[in-house]
Amino acid sequence: MLGAIIGDIIGSRFEFNNTHSIDFELFTPECDFTDDTVCTIAVADALLKGIPFGDSLHSWCRRYPYPKGAYGGSFTRWIHDDNPHPYHSFGNGSAMRVSPCGWISRDREIVLRKACESAECTHNHPEGIKGALCVADCMYHARTGNGMSRLIDLATKEYGYNLEMTCDSIRKTNSFNETCQVTVPQAIVCFLESTDFESAIRLAVSIGGDSDTIAAITGSIAEAYYGIPEHIKNSAFEYLPGEFLSIVHRFKKMTS
Repeated sequence: MLGAIIGDIIGSRFEFNNTHSIDFELFTPECDFTDDTVCTIAVADALLKGIPFGDSLHSWCRRYPYPKGAYGGSFTRWIHDDNPHPYHSFGNGSAMRVSPCGWISRDREIVLRKACESAECTHNHPEGIKGALCVADCMYHARTGNGMSRLIDLATKEYGYNLEMTCDSIRKTNSFNETCQVTVPQAIVCFLESTDFESAIRLAVSIGGDSDTIAAITGSIAEAYYGIPEHIKNSAFEYLPGEFLSIVHRFKKMTS
């Protein structure tokens, strides 16, 4: 889950000011956590406590109502509704927050069930659920020793995503898009072209579009495959409130 948070923090300053370079400073005073991190923490906390994902998301997002970049319009209305219901979304919010589910078990069925539950409390459109399932499934396979060829087969054959593109080709035409259908395959391509965790994040930011969320999704898979260098972890921790850090450390202990 920390990979998603790091991708979010690094990508945050480029969300509305895209870059096409991979040569940028990872952490600056302009960086901060966004809604992606708040929601990822909420999913992890739900798993820690064994409570419904919707309850945890509702609670955490009300506690942090104004993150950098704000929440999406429909999700904001869901947050402020005292009796919220799923709203048939296929936005990439389901995929950017799912990473804790990818670590919760060595049983694939449990991982996928939790990923589905984490999405459908808000993003109950089939594409919204599919985006979360694919990311969690890629994470599961990455952390259990499968190579990139298995992840390609998984994303293309089992989830139907088109990965016949490159980071270079995405950069040429990319625009801001918040759907799972667009951003999930883009994030996977960034991971596939990477050589380590840092290069994955740099590639994800460099393709433009919804930079923080693409980097969060890419970072989720890259963490499971490569791990995260300690100096990058320590830099990211500087941006997180104490109660976020507590969730990160408790979740790491539970899943180790």
